[in-house]
Amino acid sequence: MHTNSATNLTFTDYHPVPADFYEEIVAGLNQTPKRIAPKFFYDARGSQLFEAICDLPEYYPTRIEKKILMDHVDAISKAMGPHCCIIEPGSGSSDKVRLLLDAVNPRGYMPLEISKHHLLAAMDRLTQDFPWLDVHAVCIDFTGDLTVPDHQDDAHRVAFFPGSSIGNFEPVDAMRFLRDLRAVVGDDGGLLIGVDLKKDEATLNAAYNDAAGVTADFNKNLLVRINAELDGDFDLEMFRHWAFYNADAGRIEMHLVSECAQAVRIGAHTFSFSEGETIHTENSYKYTVREFQDLARATGFRPVETWTDTNDLFSLQYFAAA
Repeated sequence: MHTNSATNLTFTDYHPVPADFYEEIVAGLNQTPKRIAPKFFYDARGSQLFEAICDLPEYYPTRIEKKILMDHVDAISKAMGPHCCIIEPGSGSSDKVRLLLDAVNPRGYMPLEISKHHLLAAMDRLTQDFPWLDVHAVCIDFTGDLTVPDHQDDAHRVAFFPGSSIGNFEPVDAMRFLRDLRAVVGDDGGLLIGVDLKKDEATLNAAYNDAAGVTADFNKNLLVRINAELDGDFDLEMFRHWAFYNADAGRIEMHLVSECAQAVRIGAHTFSFSEGETIHTENSYKYTVREFQDLARATGFRPVETWTDTNDLFSLQYFAAA
C-alpha cells in the first residue's frame, strides 16, 4: 500500500495484468461469428470519443442519469444511509459520484479502476475538491477477482455502479458480477445502480446511430487500434458501423460490417471476410424495472427504491443486501 501523506488519499495496487490485446483479438476473429470484446474500445482516442458520445443529443443515458441523481439526491442519500463507504467499480473520472458526495457525506470512497494512471489523476482532482473525504483508491480489474482491501470496515458499504454499464454484461455474467458485489458490500450493504430501460426502438436505434457519426467513429476506432498497435492492415473504408436493437434478445448490438469479400492481416495471421460478414463488438442489454429487480434478487439483493425520469427512459435503482 502506498500512502500520500500530503492528501486524504491512500492507494492499493493489485497489479492487474492488462488483457493481451493481440491474443484476444486473434482469438475473437477466429470465432464464428467474429467478435471483439468492448473493453478494447477504450484507448486514449476511444475514451475521448465515448466522452463525446455522452454529450450527443441522441444519447440520453448520461444526461438523464445525472438529472435523476440531482433531482433525487436527498432520497438517494437517505436510502444509502449516513456515513457509508461508497465503492465504485470502473470509477473512471468519478464524475457522477461528485453529485452524491455532499448529500451522502460518506465515511469514505473507494474507486476501483484498472488504469493506474487514470485512477491516480482522477483522485488527485477529487481529493483536492473534497478535502474532507477519506479516499482509498484501488487499482484492480473489477471484472476478475473482485477482492477489495479492508478499509473502514466499521462503515457499511454501498456499491455505486452508474452509467448502465451492467447492460454490457451478458445476463449470466451480470449475475456473477452482482454476486461479487454482494460479497463485497456484506450483509448490511447496498447497491445503487444505473439501468437503461426498454423503450421504443426508434429512440434506442438513434442513440447508437447518431447523426454526427461519433458512435461510428468510436466503433471503427477498434480497427484503428489494431492497425496501429498490432501491425494490422484493416481498410477502414471497407467496414461500416452497424447498430440495431435486437428485440428478441432485449439488447442493442454493435457490429462492424465488411463491405466486400476481403482478407485482413494482423501480424502473422490472415482473416477472411465475406461481403456482409460482421465483427460483433458490443451488446447493451435493456431491462424493465421488474426484469432487473428479478435479476438482482437472484444474486442476494432486495429492491428498495427506484427513480426514473418522467419518460421512463432510464432508472437508478437502490437495493439492500437481502
